[in-house]
Amino acid sequence: MNRIDELFAKKKSDVLNVYCTAGYPHLNSTVEVLTALQVNGADLAEIGMPYSDPLADGPVIQESNMIALENGMSISILFEQLKHMRETIELPIILMGYMNPIMQYGLEKFCASAEAVGVDGIILPDLPMYEFETTYQQLFNQHNLRFIFLVTPETGEERIRKIDRLTSGFLYAVSSSSTTGNNKAISDQTNYFKKLQNMQLKNPILVGFGIKDKATFQSASAYSNGAIIGSAYIKALQNTINIQATTKEFLNSIIE
Repeated sequence: MNRIDELFAKKKSDVLNVYCTAGYPHLNSTVEVLTALQVNGADLAEIGMPYSDPLADGPVIQESNMIALENGMSISILFEQLKHMRETIELPIILMGYMNPIMQYGLEKFCASAEAVGVDGIILPDLPMYEFETTYQQLFNQHNLRFIFLVTPETGEERIRKIDRLTSGFLYAVSSSSTTGNNKAISDQTNYFKKLQNMQLKNPILVGFGIKDKATFQSASAYSNGAIIGSAYIKALQNTINIQATTKEFLNSIIE
């Protein structure tokens, strides 16, 4: 069974997914960050594959992408770093990125490499739903990779239902039509969250964008299965000299 499916089978609420950029703050930080997240209470880890033009991401994650690329991070190096990950990491792991570098790496090779190192799911915001359905869905399924689509407050009900049908793992509910790290109030989106809740979709729902502290995590989790934190954690790692201690302090502030 896929680890994402196992997680949601046993935990229905307050699921915490934490985003980290591969190769940030240092090239070899990736597995150290995953270990710190696992030890300190994260339920899922989402690894961002650095890209020069990350369209869905705000300034904090964009900057972490630039730093990681300057550090020398690439998809090949990431898979090399994750090769022995499953000897110590039990968390479900998701790779998040964009199509251009993956197509350069080779999509079939990418899926095979992801499966080989123990990745559980993929998020590619710029892969059109039609292309996924007609060309790539079978490839992801073949490699036991859950594919997670995003919905926004502007997504119509019919489209939400189609996205839910094509999605596996969980549905990523973007809290507002902006980039990651925005400062829009989560409480302003109550009607949107209630709508998703009342649609009785087949997938669990995690809310992302603008989740930065205990209050926003709890607000998002009140209407969903949990939430995703990215920019706030990247900020916490910016000047750290101890990833373990910084991660513990950050996660304690969210879930204690």
